[in-house]
Amino acid sequence: METVKRPDKRAERSRLTREKVIQAARELFVAQGYGATSLQEVADRAGVAVQTVYFVFGNKRALFKEVVDTSIAGDTEPVAVMDREWFRAACAAPTAAGQVRAHVRGTSEILGRVAPLMPMIEAAGAADPQIAAQWPDGPDPRYVVQRAAAEALAGKPGVRPGVSVEMAADLLFCLLSPDLYLLFVRDRGWSQEQWEEWACATLTAQLCAATDPDAATGAAPGTGAAPGTGAGPAAPVL
Repeated sequence: METVKRPDKRAERSRLTREKVIQAARELFVAQGYGATSLQEVADRAGVAVQTVYFVFGNKRALFKEVVDTSIAGDTEPVAVMDREWFRAACAAPTAAGQVRAHVRGTSEILGRVAPLMPMIEAAGAADPQIAAQWPDGPDPRYVVQRAAAEALAGKPGVRPGVSVEMAADLLFCLLSPDLYLLFVRDRGWSQEQWEEWACATLTAQLCAATDPDAATGAAPGTGAAPGTGAGPAAPVL
């Protein structure tokens, strides 16, 4: 008789506890700042003993890294961005415009989670220089992701003539940055959807040929106007 594998209840409880602590820490770090938040406060918010927080994460720096990493990923699964289904699907899009749309959509979801943390991340790094040491030295991980997307775009039907991998990577890296996202959404009051439309229209204009029917019909979904204006945001040219 075939043995039926029962769910590991202990592992599931551990996963749920980990998620509760990370969520509580995220809320407190954003509201109070990294330096002003104690692990006891995190434990109280999560409804667990502070010893549990120490047992699972070790210290506040490690918990902070988990908050940042899971905000980027969107969950607690140890899967890199380039191995995520949304990124693979975007790179597999048959046309350049289709890839740009899918890539902006996926990146928008990440920025919606991560961008609000940026002030907290900067303040935490200033308060505790050892925080930066938790991430390995080397190329900017965000650039690595955008470079991979640019390589997938190269040579794809509908790509704009003369656009090199380096140029595409730079455009993706700069226009889809948390800093630029915050300027529009936080400082200028745009909705995330309006920013996404602008980013898609701008990158499509820069990276895709005007003759690509996908670029003409789907580069900028919707016609929402930017706050305080009478028309949607225009895409600049190089």
